[in-house]
Amino acid sequence: MQEMSIYGVSFDMVGKQPIVLLKTQSGNKFLPIWIGSNEATAILMKLQGVETPRPMTHDLLAAMVQQLNAEIVRVSVTELRENTFIAVITLRLDSGEIEIDSRPSDALALAVRVDAPIFVDDIVIEGSALEFDEDVDDTDDVVERFKEFLDDVTPDDFAS
Repeated sequence: MQEMSIYGVSFDMVGKQPIVLLKTQSGNKFLPIWIGSNEATAILMKLQGVETPRPMTHDLLAAMVQQLNAEIVRVSVTELRENTFIAVITLRLDSGEIEIDSRPSDALALAVRVDAPIFVDDIVIEGSALEFDEDVDDTDDVVERFKEFLDDVTPDDFAS
């Protein structure tokens, strides 16, 4: 497993579907994950510091976990199965840790709310991540290059 962070949210130029872009903490590997528009909005709102008058679904879930004296330890993207990324949310309770099956989009929306680390299995990174040869410091440059990549890519391209 490698720790990653949310680098940004963009849109697939062909299908106009949102994509969350994860970046490895060390190195220049980027993992695109196609997500739903509701989850993209939830992630972007939190990343941009937008407050809502009432809790959104992921805010509610984070509050419930806290009220139950549990802690979200991490979220992990564990595999790519039949063109679908699989994730788990790891909770720590008094009795130990448990893992809960999740869509990556929901796990990521939850992780940004509680500052939980995000991990991705090495096999997923090897099979689905994009790597840039040079150091990437300019977010706009990465997003532009990523948009160029998205002009021709489909989710099936990651199935191999």
